[in-house]
Amino acid sequence: MENLSPMMFIMIILASYRFTHLIVFDKITEFIRKPFLKTTTITENGREKTKKLPDSKLGYLLNCYWCAGVWSAIIFGLGYILYPMIFIPAIFIFAIAGGQTIIETFVGVGTKAIHALSKESEH
Repeated sequence: MENLSPMMFIMIILASYRFTHLIVFDKITEFIRKPFLKTTTITENGREKTKKLPDSKLGYLLNCYWCAGVWSAIIFGLGYILYPMIFIPAIFIFAIAGGQTIIETFVGVGTKAIHALSKESEH
């Protein structure tokens, strides 16, 4: 642990962030979450709404960002400590993807805001 550089620590954080997002939110992993969800119809403000809710503890794990984040951190943290030759390449790739996702979020929000403001000023 004393050999963990600040850069590697940041990379593990970014990798864990991106992996968590992949599991909980991304469309490509929906097939993993789907078997653990049940469709429920609820009534809000007089309108019926269909929601997908977890039907087991594993379902909550796959749909809860905070839960999946803890397990993701355990996987990447312990993976780095116990099997660095295997996990360093995965950490590297997921860290790049995580950093890119964060940048895109800020750029995308800024771009959308500028676009919305320019449309508003046209009226």
